Amino acid sequence: MKPKVSVKITTYNHERFIAQTLDSVLSQKVNFPFEIIVGEDCSTDKTRVFLQDYQRKFPDIIRLLLNERNMGGRYNALNTRRACRGEYVAFLDGDDYWTTPDKLQKQINFLDQHPECTICFHNAKIIYDNGRDSHLFHNKPLKPFLTAEDILPGNIMPSCSMVFRNIFIEGMPKEFDQVPFGDWPIQICCIKKGKAGYINEVMGAYRVHSGGVWSQGGTQNPRVIIRHLKGELLFYQAANKYLEYQHQDLLALKIATTRKEIFDELVKKPFKKTFSGLYSIYRTLKGNGR
Repeated sequence: MKPKVSVKITTYNHERFIAQTLDSVLSQKVNFPFEIIVGEDCSTDKTRVFLQDYQRKFPDIIRLLLNERNMGGRYNALNTRRACRGEYVAFLDGDDYWTTPDKLQKQINFLDQHPECTICFHNAKIIYDNGRDSHLFHNKPLKPFLTAEDILPGNIMPSCSMVFRNIFIEGMPKEFDQVPFGDWPIQICCIKKGKAGYINEVMGAYRVHSGGVWSQGGTQNPRVIIRHLKGELLFYQAANKYLEYQHQDLLALKIATTRKEIFDELVKKPFKKTFSGLYSIYRTLKGNGR
């Protein structure tokens, strides 16, 4: 039987987390068939061993894509998504998990009832392995229906909350080829064809830890910050082209702002660290308008 939903999981060195991730999916109470597609990117820990144990227990639900060598997060994500056969695709990384057993049913009901929506998401809890207090992704409710103007300024969808119509089976548009992450581009592709729906409930957990491919434990390392900013710059440029410059004013401002932030990280912070006294004088003079 063809699954109604494909749960796409990508994982690398997640032996501490992958069991909780899979259990949170397998515990879902739904009235439709679903599959779990796991892209395992040649982990150096026991992630693959745990996955194979789970597949033996649930051979009709879990399909493993086992890379023979490490291909990187972007390739692993694209390859795993192409293998999804469901009418809908749900995202979940191998270090995140869902927190309620009716999460998937609620989102599928929502999309079935709102054909004008191509994607829906919900709130999530952000948890840290370094002892920092957890908090919500969104502290205030969002609008129930959102358009491109709401999605473009910032990535407002926790990746563990995304469920969307499977309309990009062959891959992402070429405009996003150089963008180093996949969740935000998918949001833009979906929003070009419809609206986004928001369910104001906390139904997932996004984990920030030192082994995270993108989060890096929430580090303030300038190298990581610059890498993030460069990725955002590539995204804004790609989105502008993909959306045929229909949101040129908004995206041009984001591009200019991001370029300035990259400049600040490359120049001002090292300058401040090495020449803290001169930098203090510079800021004082600038504040006085001189």
